[in-house]
Amino acid sequence: MSFRFLFRALSAAALLALGGAAASASTLEEVKARGRLWCGVNTGLQGFAQKGADGAWTGFDVDYCRAVAAAVLGDAGKVDYVPLDVSARFAALKEGKIDILARNSTWTMGREVDDKLRFAGVSYYDGQGFMVKKLLGVASVYNLGQAAVCVAAGTTSEANLADYFGEKDMAYVAVPAATAQDGIAHYEAGKCDTYTADQSQLYGLRLTLAKPDDTVILPEVISREPLGPFVRQGDEQWFSIARWVLFALIDAEELGITAAGVEAAKGSRNGEVKRLLGVEGTLGSGMGLDAQWAVRAIAATGNYGEIFKRNLGEGSTLKITRGLNALWKDGGLLYAPPVR
Repeated sequence: MSFRFLFRALSAAALLALGGAAASASTLEEVKARGRLWCGVNTGLQGFAQKGADGAWTGFDVDYCRAVAAAVLGDAGKVDYVPLDVSARFAALKEGKIDILARNSTWTMGREVDDKLRFAGVSYYDGQGFMVKKLLGVASVYNLGQAAVCVAAGTTSEANLADYFGEKDMAYVAVPAATAQDGIAHYEAGKCDTYTADQSQLYGLRLTLAKPDDTVILPEVISREPLGPFVRQGDEQWFSIARWVLFALIDAEELGITAAGVEAAKGSRNGEVKRLLGVEGTLGSGMGLDAQWAVRAIAATGNYGEIFKRNLGEGSTLKITRGLNALWKDGGLLYAPPVR
């Protein structure tokens, strides 16, 4: 066989492989065909994703899933929630067991470059902290030298812990746990002096303790933890949908569009409001959606501020202040690209 013939044969095989990939259904088509969105969430974290006694899921990440379902399927209730622990979350996404992962996961280079995932956008700016029992009299992370530290294995928290204590030349003993719930059980049983995780998790986990008032969250934050939803690489249309549903909720807050007022907002003279709500332009069609995709998402869950207040802020038991998650014009880091 000549080199030229071999090259043509290999090229033909490659084209057939590419054609087969192109012919396969997109994530949007698969979701529409089954009539359900498969959304990976936490196994149970107060404020973010929690299954009630009635079987209904609620939380900050859950509301994002509902917004995507409303935009894509026209019904925020058409979501199947798939509870995933830290060890299974990314594999489930890569293997197609879920369409989107909304599970308080940190955006890192490795997860995009090595794991071949796409990060849709920051939904919550967080940082790693520590909680300790008050009786220890610890007021700062700098007092934790020689401490036994409970941490969920395989997380950015475990890596950050090693980096931070190594840089500060502070000795510690790691007490790894398979899940956050296991880590909290170790903490309550006295197997460690402190538990470390994203501060957003600490607020919720502290409330699960038998005596939450006996534990304090230390003031220091030792890492940057931009949290948000992930999708698989290779489907740019679905990536755009995941990203722009999130951005639509953030933009809606800045533009003053609420769940109750979204229909009335269609009469606004603001050009960006008109484009977001489909009154002008055809931005939805570029994602395979109709003009009312954002209207449905906002109507189903409210804007970002409404979602935050209900699940994490003053309307919740957690009472977390907006802080870094305030809009940029209010002193926070939060903003979305313009709709144009």
